[in-house]
Amino acid sequence: MVTEATIAEAKPVSTAPSPLSEFWGSFRENPGAVAGLIILTIIALLAIFADLIAPYSPYEQYRDAVKLPPAFVEGGRAAFLLGTDALGRDTLSRIIHGARISLFIGLTVVTVSIVVGVVLGLMAAFYRGIADVLIMRTMDLIIAVPGLVTAILIVAVLGPNLTNTIVAVTVVYLPRYVRLVRASALGELGKDYVIAAQVSGVGKLRLMFVTVLPNCLAPLIVQAALGVSEAILEAAALGFLGLGAQPPTPEWGSMLADAREFIRSNPWIVTLPGLAILVTVISINLMGDGLRDALDPKLRRS
Repeated sequence: MVTEATIAEAKPVSTAPSPLSEFWGSFRENPGAVAGLIILTIIALLAIFADLIAPYSPYEQYRDAVKLPPAFVEGGRAAFLLGTDALGRDTLSRIIHGARISLFIGLTVVTVSIVVGVVLGLMAAFYRGIADVLIMRTMDLIIAVPGLVTAILIVAVLGPNLTNTIVAVTVVYLPRYVRLVRASALGELGKDYVIAAQVSGVGKLRLMFVTVLPNCLAPLIVQAALGVSEAILEAAALGFLGLGAQPPTPEWGSMLADAREFIRSNPWIVTLPGLAILVTVISINLMGDGLRDALDPKLRRS
């Protein structure tokens, strides 16, 4: 005999998808974003395991193999897959180790910019008055000067090295995070859940970092993803001008600077580091577009 309980047990229980699975489902609908994620993962793995993957040391010189073309070009050697530079250093090994430095610069710049930008942006949104004016006018002053000019000025004052390159690029990109957090926080302050938290006596710091900040993370994550590629480009530009990582550090921008005199005679020495920058930046931008589409409810519904 079939009872109502048996019928109830037979009915499938519908469960809503978890936020993570919903996000991944929206993200993978964008083939470009998935391709960018795969390429970026490969580059990150190469950077992490550069000491194991690179066939040679990035600093070792082979005097009998100076300016060799890639192995697939006439005159190349199988031992040096992508050829060598003007000092006989293996190009493939230097590009692989350069990925570690470039990604380190990008991630460090974005991390520091987010941490400082969140603090300053929330302070400007919550405290208003003189604090808001001082913070935002300082950010406006930084934005008023072209980013590369500001970075060059900072490096010229502090001295050209990798650490000062990170400091300079961080200062250049800090205003966008401050402005983004402030605008997002101001948009949340008038909502019911924030008013309810204030009425219930939640402290200012808890209200800022626990109640409001999580609802400002979606645009911040997208901006951070795109900011990594921009930081890599800015650091490469400083390296190309001789103001970034100094030789013999295998940083992609400084590799371009060292090889620019061979752009006609040995073009592969210049082309390969440039391609590394191009592929990395495009893959990050593609992934950032996918993150934007997956995290924005309006775009996800469309």
